[in-house]
Amino acid sequence: MVGSALVRNLTHNGFSHIIVRSRHELNLLNQQEVISFFEAEKPAYVFLAAAKVGGIVANNTFRAQFLYENLMIQSNVIHAAHLSGVVKLMFLGSSCIYPRLAPQPIREEYLLTGLLEPTNEPYAIAKIAGIKMCEAYHDQYSCNFISVMPTNLYGENDNYDLDKSHVLPALIRKMHLGQCLLSDNWSQLRADLNRRPVEGITGNHTEVEIVSLLGKYGISKDAVTLWGTGSPLREFMHVDDMADACIFLMQKYDAPNHSPAHINIGSSNDLTIRSLAEIIKSVVGYSGKLIWDDSRPDGTPRKLMDSTRLLDMGWSPRIDLESGISRVFSQYKFIE
Repeated sequence: MVGSALVRNLTHNGFSHIIVRSRHELNLLNQQEVISFFEAEKPAYVFLAAAKVGGIVANNTFRAQFLYENLMIQSNVIHAAHLSGVVKLMFLGSSCIYPRLAPQPIREEYLLTGLLEPTNEPYAIAKIAGIKMCEAYHDQYSCNFISVMPTNLYGENDNYDLDKSHVLPALIRKMHLGQCLLSDNWSQLRADLNRRPVEGITGNHTEVEIVSLLGKYGISKDAVTLWGTGSPLREFMHVDDMADACIFLMQKYDAPNHSPAHINIGSSNDLTIRSLAEIIKSVVGYSGKLIWDDSRPDGTPRKLMDSTRLLDMGWSPRIDLESGISRVFSQYKFIE
């Protein structure tokens, strides 16, 4: 999602020599492959957007993988960028690097001032290591390596896996499937599962098998069950706005000689998950009930980024949340 948004923005702004590799073409977990890639291609500017990412379930379930793979990806790329003389590198982190109970809105200097959210601690630790690695390579080798911390992102090419996705795409898909069940729209429901199978179940399975599967994820003909109380506050930004901010910062912001070196990218607005669900319900046209399962974890109570440093440079987001969700849902349906 992030990488494709960066490429779209760069292309739109007239950059033509854009070097990209898919995970099938370049294994970022393999140090020698990464070094060989940098030696061969000699990129001047690097956007390090690659990472193993997921929602609260994935983060809490695959804790070792999230720690190991993210540490390896960023370490290999940052070190290879140094060895090959990259002019400038941008490392993309995450708002989860900040303490669980950080003062709100979250300023860059709050990093490492408190305990992390337990459910995504391994991912956060990896991202913190990436920030500190960029700072260390600047301090020791004078590398112009910068770090940006985007808020929660959504947009084109998002992950809609019912197990591993983040909250916004998960809510879109759950309510879309719920409405398909409610309106007996089996053609759309089967098309959805053929495009994105769940636990091996596709649109070619029987209605009984499909209904049973969706029930496991809280999706029934009468209601959609959502995790937690709906009370946590979250900030969201369309990935195209985030990409625009990254290009802006790559051109305008250099690694400083002081801490904090990283910079937040956010919209400066948040809302409750319950309010988000109501917006998505309206956009999707879901007419069933929403049930909140408070036996499930809420995660961090609030994560609002203080993006004053970025906004004071003259950049601001353009896509409001409801318009962005409408755009995303149209794309979601289109690719079915």
